[in-house]
Amino acid sequence: MERTQLPNSTIILIFGILSIIGCCCYGVLGVIFGIIALVMAKRATEIYNANPELYTGFENVKTGRILAIIGLVLSGLNLIASVVMFFVYGGIEGYQQAMEEILRSME
Repeated sequence: MERTQLPNSTIILIFGILSIIGCCCYGVLGVIFGIIALVMAKRATEIYNANPELYTGFENVKTGRILAIIGLVLSGLNLIASVVMFFVYGGIEGYQQAMEEILRSME
């Protein structure tokens, strides 16, 4: 019996990686990619568990799922921190000034 690649296993891995990278964009992109990767991983796991002898690539699904969870946690923390800082500094102008001060202090 010939084994085939599990559907979307590589994409799940890529989205898991993008969810970690996306946490640097105020957390929004990381949350989006993380949720998509988790939904796709759940579907792929159900397909694999139905007939594990038919498919390869389940390692990519497991790794992508773990990366998506890590990316979701990091993105969620970054998103919460960004929202809190936005309200603490009094809107977009105060937030931008605070970010400029932080960047100046790093130089």
